[in-house]
Amino acid sequence: MNVNPIRTQADYRAALAVVSKLVDKDPAPGTPDGDRLDVLATLVEAYEAKHYSIPTPDPIEFLQHVMASRGLTRKDLEPCIGSRARVSEILNRARPLTLTMIRRLSDALNLPADVLVKAYPAKAA
Repeated sequence: MNVNPIRTQADYRAALAVVSKLVDKDPAPGTPDGDRLDVLATLVEAYEAKHYSIPTPDPIEFLQHVMASRGLTRKDLEPCIGSRARVSEILNRARPLTLTMIRRLSDALNLPADVLVKAYPAKAA
């Protein structure tokens, strides 16, 4: 098995080409091609994490995006956040999300809690 580090964009493109060919073959784990695919996929993933990382979104923007994409209203958030006024305060950044709210949103809407926990700017009181 001949596998090289991915240091440049050209190395990355070459590794992707090999990964694509190997995926098309659908090699079994533990075979030479399966092992090569596993190693190359790990290297590609590491390269992408370093050079193409996607930052964690702002929790409120993320929540608003989820609402828009799922057709949810502010009323739909009340069981997770509290009263209509509390939902408004959260979405308008007048009040931060609490841990209890984050847990409820994560459970009820199947959202990643690590995104909701991230600190975000709030409006000055």
